[in-house]
Amino acid sequence: MDVIAIRLKPGEDLKQSLLRYCIDQKIDAACMLSCVGSLRQAAIRFANQPEGTGFEQPLEIVSLEGTLSQYGVHLHIAVSDSEGKVIGGHLMDGSNIYTTAEIVLGIVPDTVFKREIDPLTGYRELTITS
Repeated sequence: MDVIAIRLKPGEDLKQSLLRYCIDQKIDAACMLSCVGSLRQAAIRFANQPEGTGFEQPLEIVSLEGTLSQYGVHLHIAVSDSEGKVIGGHLMDGSNIYTTAEIVLGIVPDTVFKREIDPLTGYRELTITS
């Protein structure tokens, strides 16, 4: 596995910036190894909910997990507020960086991650080819 590190800057959309990076670098399969940073606002979809919930406040990123490729990303995030309360769920567009996001990605060689509709779930699920 190759490892790369990137830093996102204030105002960048966390999810869209990671997808754009994978597209620009032609990354076929990667996993999130580490992310430390903060958001000025967040959009998170909670389990079994059709829509996301917006948070308009500074939040610390305490965890970011998922799979990434130039064909799509699937990320779950946990953030904490100024009182240390933690919330988490599916990262959505509209989660913008406050000060920084220091990210380390693991690039999976000879593998392609794509997302296709799964007839069992009805959602775009991960497909893996090597």
